[in-house]
Amino acid sequence: MKLREIAHSRTGDKGNTSNISVIAYRPEDYELLKTAVTAEKVKAFFADIVTGDVVRYELPNICALNFVMYGALGGGVTRTLAHDMHGKGLSAAILDMDIE
Repeated sequence: MKLREIAHSRTGDKGNTSNISVIAYRPEDYELLKTAVTAEKVKAFFADIVTGDVVRYELPNICALNFVMYGALGGGVTRTLAHDMHGKGLSAAILDMDIE
């Protein structure tokens, strides 16, 4: 199944770092998120754009995972030549991830 079937996502940025939150629609799907969406899987999913580490933070009170991706924005808003300077499209992209 696609991640979008059980979660929605938001993104933010600071410099060359992208921050993606994946939030379960239903609390009962949070455990599946924790198991299926690891920092390693997110780094592999975005391997073409993320040059640094990916760190995952768990937010159980809101059934969410937060991923901080270093080196993800081509140098940051003032340096990148990317069309999506802030990386807002990354929230839509992550929802296309296949999970089991």
